[in-house]
Amino acid sequence: MAQDQDRPVCVVAGAGPGNGMAFGRRFQAGGYQVVLLARDGTRLQGLIEQEAESAHLVARSCDLTDAAAIASTLADIAREFGPVRTLVYNAGNGFPDTLDAFDAGRFEQAWRLNQWGLLQCMQQVVPAMREQGAGNILISGATASLRGSPRFLSFAAAKAGQRSVAQSLAKQLMPEGIHVVYLIIDGVIETPMTRQFLPSRPTDFFLQADAIADTAFHLTQQPRSAWTFELDLRPFGEKW
Repeated sequence: MAQDQDRPVCVVAGAGPGNGMAFGRRFQAGGYQVVLLARDGTRLQGLIEQEAESAHLVARSCDLTDAAAIASTLADIAREFGPVRTLVYNAGNGFPDTLDAFDAGRFEQAWRLNQWGLLQCMQQVVPAMREQGAGNILISGATASLRGSPRFLSFAAAKAGQRSVAQSLAKQLMPEGIHVVYLIIDGVIETPMTRQFLPSRPTDFFLQADAIADTAFHLTQQPRSAWTFELDLRPFGEKW
């Protein structure tokens, strides 16, 4: 595929039928060449083909817990499309666990996907952003980054650490012209699966992925004199 020199590149790391696809559509509409990353690239390509407005999104397989895969995939993207201007790190995993049902392997998996994978991606894209003196790094967080719930030990630890990593890197990179944003997404995102699990809930109970993506895109357009680092997003009915 030929590179379009007039289109900045956006990589959405961790793409599925909710936020990931919505981020892709919004940044594509905003003039970006968008590449979506997921472990299962075939499934991701199927999601793209289901929607006419997603036709020009590009899918790539990438295991975001594998340093070599991240480095190779992002290097290929840079060669094919150009340097990454915006990274949306949307990867994450959550599962119920407690001290009494603790699994060290799953704890490490949560850390690796939420924190370590983010750092690996940033190490690959930040050098080119520094050369350009500009860039955006948006990170999908959760309320668990601020407070731990009793049955989500590993998720809370991973997200709290992710927020601290983001804050530390924002303080380092923002003076260099790289805008780092942590989005605290608080609520259930409406997808066919969540609708199936919660059929009696009204529409306004759910977060809308396209609305989240609109806000994310807006943040990349902020003037440097008034940058946002952290932003909460939740439907009005969500308790907080």
